[in-house]
Amino acid sequence: MAEEDLQPVDDASKTAKILIVDDDVEIIESVRYALEHEGYEVVIARDGNQGLALAEKESPDLIILDMMMPKRSGFLVLEKLRRMNEAMVPVIMITGNEGSRHKAYAELLGVSDYIRKPFQMDKLLRAVGTQLASA
Repeated sequence: MAEEDLQPVDDASKTAKILIVDDDVEIIESVRYALEHEGYEVVIARDGNQGLALAEKESPDLIILDMMMPKRSGFLVLEKLRRMNEAMVPVIMITGNEGSRHKAYAELLGVSDYIRKPFQMDKLLRAVGTQLASA
């Protein structure tokens, strides 16, 4: 693979800061690697409470949020985010849960996109690009 193939495609994406809120180390590391490869700045939170604190402190352009986490679920994080100043930040919820009720509830809370695990990384990257373009 040529060196230029490893460069981010869109230089405008370099300024976008993405907060990943997940307790699964493998998900965090693989998503972080893919996002950083695309030129995004990545901030990591390993539970819902840390995610809320970092959302307020870091002012991310987008949040990737797991549904099931210790201390505070993705639903509770999303509810709080929508009541805070971060109300307009796009949130992509990722979950291993198959239930359609959960998706409906996430949409009611204002989630921007909902992706079930396991997912193809290119699907997540497309969702990130779409949300950042429309933000």
